[in-house]
Amino acid sequence: MSASTEGNARAAGYTPHPYVGGRTAALRALAAWRMRWPGAPRVIVLTGNPGSGSSRLLTGFLMMCDPEYRKQLPIDDLDPATVPPDLPAPAVPSAAGRTAAQVLWLLADHFELAAGRTEDVFAELAARDEPVTIVVPDVDQAGPVRAAEEATRVVREVLTPLAATETVQLLADMPRELATELAGALPASQVQVIDLDAPEWADPKGLVLHAETALDAGSGAPELPYTTDPAARRALAEALAARAAGSRLTVQLAVQSLLMQPEGFDPADASQLPTSVGEALDLHARRLGADPQTLRLMLAPLAFAEGDGLPVQLLGTLANAVAGRDMSQDLADGMLLAAPFIQPVEPSSEDDDEGTREDGTGEEAEAGAGAGAGARRTLLRLMHPALAEEIRSGLPDVRDTQTRIAMALLEEVPQQDWAQADPYIRDHLAAHTLEAGLLPQLLTDPGLFAHADPVTLRAAIEAVPLEQLGAPARTYLRTAPLLTRSQAPATLRAAFLESAFVEDGLAPYAEALHTRGFRLPWRTLWSVPLAGVRAVTTGSVAAAGEDGTAVSRSVAALLVPEGTPGSRTLPAAADGTAAGEDAGAVNGDGAAAAGGRTALLLHDLRAPEYVDADPSQVVQPSEEDRAAAPLGFSRGADYLRVWARADRRMVAALVSDSPVTDADLSPDGVLVVATERGVTARQILVAAPPAAPSVPAQRTGTTDADASHGLEGDHS
Repeated sequence: MSASTEGNARAAGYTPHPYVGGRTAALRALAAWRMRWPGAPRVIVLTGNPGSGSSRLLTGFLMMCDPEYRKQLPIDDLDPATVPPDLPAPAVPSAAGRTAAQVLWLLADHFELAAGRTEDVFAELAARDEPVTIVVPDVDQAGPVRAAEEATRVVREVLTPLAATETVQLLADMPRELATELAGALPASQVQVIDLDAPEWADPKGLVLHAETALDAGSGAPELPYTTDPAARRALAEALAARAAGSRLTVQLAVQSLLMQPEGFDPADASQLPTSVGEALDLHARRLGADPQTLRLMLAPLAFAEGDGLPVQLLGTLANAVAGRDMSQDLADGMLLAAPFIQPVEPSSEDDDEGTREDGTGEEAEAGAGAGAGARRTLLRLMHPALAEEIRSGLPDVRDTQTRIAMALLEEVPQQDWAQADPYIRDHLAAHTLEAGLLPQLLTDPGLFAHADPVTLRAAIEAVPLEQLGAPARTYLRTAPLLTRSQAPATLRAAFLESAFVEDGLAPYAEALHTRGFRLPWRTLWSVPLAGVRAVTTGSVAAAGEDGTAVSRSVAALLVPEGTPGSRTLPAAADGTAAGEDAGAVNGDGAAAAGGRTALLLHDLRAPEYVDADPSQVVQPSEEDRAAAPLGFSRGADYLRVWARADRRMVAALVSDSPVTDADLSPDGVLVVATERGVTARQILVAAPPAAPSVPAQRTGTTDADASHGLEGDHS
């Protein structure tokens, strides 16, 4: 198959694909791959220069692969060799905006795999009796943070192992250098690279058709001599295609430019037809009597925009920052100038929800209503990523420009209160500071940690070498998987981080979260990194007061391995159990380990200090005391819920990043939890009931009758 098949298809009278408008050779190769034609490769990698139309080709092919959508296409009029068989739609986990892990777990969910680890996904796919078909588009747009180079991780951590799995039939669209890397990891007989700019796959006639269709007044173009006269339209389309060097994006921008502003355009003057994306920008500006550099400066903020796009209200601020001067008049006068290159975007549902009560209980309403919060916002982005690369490449210092953008965004945070900041600033400031080389300096505010989208912030922080990160950022990094997998709102993220800071000895950062306007469900009192704690209970022990009189001191009794510093070994009773267990010195599974003995370690219930006292003197609350307490709790393998006994209303939801060994709740509301990491005590603050995080199917362990299901693995 080669470009010569384009002419053969047209000679046979076949209708071009209504969306692709050509690319017969490539469509034939993709159709052969889909039907597993003898000799067809198992893996196809689609690539080309930015703007070559690979995304459009893949979209057009997927239209024919979807049983419902193909009913809307003139399938019977198309070249039969370009039409894939009518099979169930393939799995299509788009990489756009997603991390490598997210792409992989999208696949796991699609195929309903029971995998709990990354390697299990590939193993389960390899064990399948029937092959699976997977199409991964937009690898070049992977990741929530552009500078983090997530596309490389997607190829190396997801696509290369998938391609090596014999039961997987893979098609992916990616930049040329990554396509070469992926293809080089496979036997030549199993992989084919379709480079749309290579002579054997090029489609110059299809490019002419693309331009001719865009110019057609019958397709919505304004009535002009070269849009209504077929001969003039064909001549202009051929001239545009000849100048564009195979770039569909260049043709598209040129057509949009002249149709939006036809004055001053002479179709007979070839010098007015662009040969590249950059020339399309500059020719448009000159034709409208504007300075090309001014147009580029107007568009520069969008060339650096992260996520779905830049809120329109930030465009002027960032344009001023990039240009180093007031651009307000240029922007006011220049919307027609910029219009062919800008695309409005509907904000995602997540953006819309940012301005609402984050915890679902109405407790962060006005406090969290930042700029644009609670209302539909207008986002802007450039028409194509290649436009962004062109504009960025024309700037003298990209890092300096990002620094200016980051500083301007930071100044837009009211009183440095992240609850009032525009959602774009909260979620994407880290991405801008990453490319500016300033991210470690930003990572000192616990309020930002709590308010920022954890997927985006985690991706930015992971792109920084660990040795460059300060202690708060390292704490955030180890907590981020918990924040993403629990899908916790801002209040609960703040609560999890508050405990993590105490666990890591960063008490001032934990305390700061109590001053940032959050109504946290608890205050973490202390945390000790004890390994091997098998059970915990709360109680009291007699101790000497400052005046020498006996006082009752609340303690947490921890069942620990014998020899733990500060502990006292429990003497063995005649029946082999630890003495004092039947009297309730510890709750739960407090029996001595087989072949060994256990000990009790006493810790003050509210203060970060151990207590030197006789464990046999520990008095636990009676069953009557516990029943009369206002709070109760239930737990699963890695989570706990605290609820009010009066109305069964949940007042706190705790998710752990390691399995819960044991837990106890004192009558006055101190929750002591032992995990594989250590033991932490939290004072439950009943006045601020948080929303529960989403709790999918339980992973392991046994729950009590009141407990809900635990959390699945980290699929973030």
